[in-house]
Amino acid sequence: MYAKTSNSTPDTIKVQSDKGSLRLQFSTRYNPIFGGKRKYQPLGMKDTAENRQKAEAIAHRIESDLQHPDWEQLFDPTFAKYGIKSQYAALQLAAPIPESEPEMTVGEMWEDYLVWKRPQLEETTYRSSYEAAYSNLIKGLVWSKKTKTFTDAGDGLLDTRLGTLDIEKWFNESTRTQAIKQKTLAALSEAFARLQSLGKTKLAANPFILSNKNENKTDKYKPKVDADGIEREWWDVPDNESDNDERDRRSFSKADMLTIIDAFYSHKNAALRQVAPLVEFRFLTGCRSGEAFALRWRDCFRGTNQNNIVFSRSYDGHFRVTKNTKNGDIRIFKMYPKLRELLLKIKTENAQPNDLVFSKLNGKTWDSPTIQKIWDGRIEVRGETEYNYPGVVTQLADDGLIEGYLPFYNCRHTFISLQAHAGTDLFLLATACGNSVETIQKHYLGVNPDVSFADI
Repeated sequence: MYAKTSNSTPDTIKVQSDKGSLRLQFSTRYNPIFGGKRKYQPLGMKDTAENRQKAEAIAHRIESDLQHPDWEQLFDPTFAKYGIKSQYAALQLAAPIPESEPEMTVGEMWEDYLVWKRPQLEETTYRSSYEAAYSNLIKGLVWSKKTKTFTDAGDGLLDTRLGTLDIEKWFNESTRTQAIKQKTLAALSEAFARLQSLGKTKLAANPFILSNKNENKTDKYKPKVDADGIEREWWDVPDNESDNDERDRRSFSKADMLTIIDAFYSHKNAALRQVAPLVEFRFLTGCRSGEAFALRWRDCFRGTNQNNIVFSRSYDGHFRVTKNTKNGDIRIFKMYPKLRELLLKIKTENAQPNDLVFSKLNGKTWDSPTIQKIWDGRIEVRGETEYNYPGVVTQLADDGLIEGYLPFYNCRHTFISLQAHAGTDLFLLATACGNSVETIQKHYLGVNPDVSFADI
């Protein structure tokens, strides 16, 4: 059993205590000069505070000689030069000290990290963030909407060795958004910390941590420019939700909501009429899109009064997988008359517990890419001709039948806004929707222009 190693000794030679006596432990870098084995050099001194100081001084002298360009002339392999008794002398040098192994590249570190990280993440999170967004940034790849391909931006880190990084320059000069750069740096920082814990790097400082030396931390009321180039006052704090859908909390009015629902139910296309109950359900529950896609009849009419819906799963249409809800929670949603009426109307007599509540005409699961085409519209190119097929909601907005266009996801925010303004208990609303009371107070109650003080 060995006592602790001194923290003040050099990196490649450590002072250790072995059964009450001090010795030097040489780094494996020096193995070749000591017959291919790790060298331990006894010092013939008891482990006391005074002797440790002497041992550290000896270690520093030896370290200085070994690191010198003329080390072969300076270093004494008998250790007599360093005041170590002859009975503890080392063997003669067997080979020259090898050159230090170069630090691995960012790409090598990243690939090793991804293998380790993947089992800890939801598959969709791993594939969309780590394997796609972060990896593309590290590779310097930028997606072109025009050519539908990735192009090399010339600012990749993949082949850069860890010891030669200038992460401050890269962060300031890269044209990608602040948010994606920060998230990628956080992942790279974790990858490097793991590398250190495995002893696979000699670097002491994490090269992926920004110094923030130019940041004026005293002037907290100074306007700041966000990732979109918008200057914001100190009080106009942007949301820090993990995705754009959650950050965009705009909502339809109740009149617009009813117009949209009616447009789907009365559409001339049977496939689009099939979407109507799904659209209405999202407006009446505020659930996330994937939660509605994955809902089964066994999740409805739960509880002793058969009055609850349980949201426990979510379907991701991009990767075609069913997973946990966004926050990993299981939410209980209390039904109210209009919602119960909708579910009873669409439930068929032969519906089985594991059947999806909402499905396409062919029985398959709805997904966000399909809904987006129906909601937003699509453009098809045949030969040299471009055909524009407007979506249900974009057409309503273009025709002036609703105040304006909002994405399908904003059905959620419409429900929360209408319920909050109607006086629904905020704790009930927050629990049912997977939000916090503070979020609802800040983002939903505050946007009603008709709210005023009571006349007291």
